[in-house]
Amino acid sequence: MTTTSSTRTGRGAWGRVRALLPRASDLTAMRRSPGRDLLAGVTVAIVALPLALGFGISSGLGAQAGLVTAIVAGFLAAVFGGSNLQVSGPTGAMTVVLVPIVALHGPSGVLMVGVMAGLILIVLAWARGGRYMRYVPAPVIEGFTLGIAAVIALQQAPFVLGLPQPEGHDVLVGAVSLVRDFAAAPDWTPPLIALGVAAVMLIGARMYPAVPFSLVAVVAATLLIQLSPLSAPTIGALPASLPAPSLAFLDPAALGPLMGAAFAVAALAALESLLSATVADGMRSDERHDPDRELFGQGVANLVAPVFGGVPATAAIARTAVNVRSGARSRLAAITHALVLALVVLVAAPLVGLVPLAALGGVLLATAVRMVEISSLRSMMRFTRGDAAVLMLTAVATVALDLVMAVLAGMAVTAVLALRAVSRDARVERVELTEGLPEGHEAREPDLVDERVVAYRLDGPLFFAAAHRFPLEPAEGSDVAVVILRMSRVSAVDATGARVLGEAVERLGRRGIVVLMSGIREEHRRALNALEVVAGLQERGRVFENTSEAIGYARALLRERDALDGVEGAAAV
Repeated sequence: MTTTSSTRTGRGAWGRVRALLPRASDLTAMRRSPGRDLLAGVTVAIVALPLALGFGISSGLGAQAGLVTAIVAGFLAAVFGGSNLQVSGPTGAMTVVLVPIVALHGPSGVLMVGVMAGLILIVLAWARGGRYMRYVPAPVIEGFTLGIAAVIALQQAPFVLGLPQPEGHDVLVGAVSLVRDFAAAPDWTPPLIALGVAAVMLIGARMYPAVPFSLVAVVAATLLIQLSPLSAPTIGALPASLPAPSLAFLDPAALGPLMGAAFAVAALAALESLLSATVADGMRSDERHDPDRELFGQGVANLVAPVFGGVPATAAIARTAVNVRSGARSRLAAITHALVLALVVLVAAPLVGLVPLAALGGVLLATAVRMVEISSLRSMMRFTRGDAAVLMLTAVATVALDLVMAVLAGMAVTAVLALRAVSRDARVERVELTEGLPEGHEAREPDLVDERVVAYRLDGPLFFAAAHRFPLEPAEGSDVAVVILRMSRVSAVDATGARVLGEAVERLGRRGIVVLMSGIREEHRRALNALEVVAGLQERGRVFENTSEAIGYARALLRERDALDGVEGAAAV
């Protein structure tokens, strides 16, 4: 028996692993429309190049780290991921999380966090955790997207103003400090370049969406700086090859201090990647991603990219959208995007090094603006005051604290509001004894003893947040002898709710009132039977399948009592 159980467990574990690995169908899909996929991949690479450079610099590890991440993570996530259309690489949201890690632990800390986050994502995928990411509320997602956009814009202050990166990792304080320094000795070349690039991207995208205006604007800004007397800080020299793999950054002593950051990076990678995959599915009706396999692909990408000097990565919604709009049909497009970027490193590294930092700042400013969907924010703010409060709280917390704390705060407030809303649906009301019973049923016939029988109907969840809404107390001095609790509309029961109900039954019992229960759902019996008082009712035959049986029992009980009282009265005479 033990051998059989072990064999089954082994098969189950291997089955989970096999479900996460690349399949033959992936290769078949890549053969269907290779021309479309190759063209889409080149288009995405053109869009991704300035973003990879900008996010690499913003993270604190440099432009080379951004390119390496787009190449290595982009390739591996495309091969192992769960979406045919997803494009991965460095993103603004991840940069927001990485900046404090660089400030506290240095570049090696970021690489270490990437490896740890990759392992966490792989374990999460094996445990089939992808399905649970869908429970993040929409106001929280909108709120942290708004907050991330604000942080990305603030992070561009050094590039836009042409000043050195300030100390510390508080982007708001750093941006204010840089504005003061710029006001003391302004040089308007970097701000004009950044704002010009951002304007070209935003206006051009509205007029001609198919044109990669980010690359056009960056090339124009680079030519302007190189061919005119104007000057502005540039990216600087880049190596013309990918870095050699290295594990020198691994430090077992750093596992403890970096564990919290690793979970934060893993959570963000999972959330943003699955959100991006959902967006991609919505753009193509014939596509459905595998959430667990997508987590596995992101885990592999984040596990390997730091070995080559790359930062933690995630799927990128903007690049994925460009991929779909460009006609991508399979993961060959994302693979092509990574290979084209690798070719850029090998062939055009010296030219890339001439790009002004202000131009990349402009690209990321435009990206931050594009992240905010005004129509979506408006509709979300109009739903309920609770949704609006959660959205704004998450956005402010993202800027003032950090992304993980912001999401946790948003989730906590959402949970409280949800419990409050659910608890409002819970109520107990006194109803007519035969209310809701089938027409013509024998329990509908009036009986002289009915005035001493009271029925209460319990509606909604009987749980801790609503237990205070279940007072079951007939007025003192009344002639009530039997209380029937109609339980068929109870939607949920937890330990607190069951205890409150049990206490109410005990109080009625101490007053000499007989308590009957009817209509208990099968899924609630275990929780209620755990209470001694309810189990006692069950043993005495006072729990019924339906209200009609309970009413019949109550009438028979009271007639029997009346008969006994009559006999005792006659004997006394």
